[in-house]
Amino acid sequence: QVQLVESGGGLVQTGGSLRLSCSASGSHLSFDAVGWYRQAPGKQRDMVAFLVTGGSPNYADSAKGRFTISRDNAKNTVFLQMNNLNPEDTAVYYCYARTSHVSHWGKGTLVTVSS
Repeated sequence: QVQLVESGGGLVQTGGSLRLSCSASGSHLSFDAVGWYRQAPGKQRDMVAFLVTGGSPNYADSAKGRFTISRDNAKNTVFLQMNNLNPEDTAVYYCYARTSHVSHWGKGTLVTVSS
């Protein structure tokens, strides 16, 4: 059983930055991929950043150059550094992790960017 808990969301002004964290706990924490997704009101959940173990990060076009995904394996934590935020980034951000082809999701953290 894997639990993912996001933190770091909140209200920020346009141009500001936030750093999201995703803390993993439970058994079988050897993730072969981790990622961040987001879902804005009335829209589908979309990939923001994705990192396969041993590979290079993959970003949505809207996130390229502004967001950075990273992980600290020793602390079982995944991060999303978000810079130069704009109102279009307002959404609930979800942490994702995959173990042996099984997908795990956090409950999300809300990011609101004011204009």
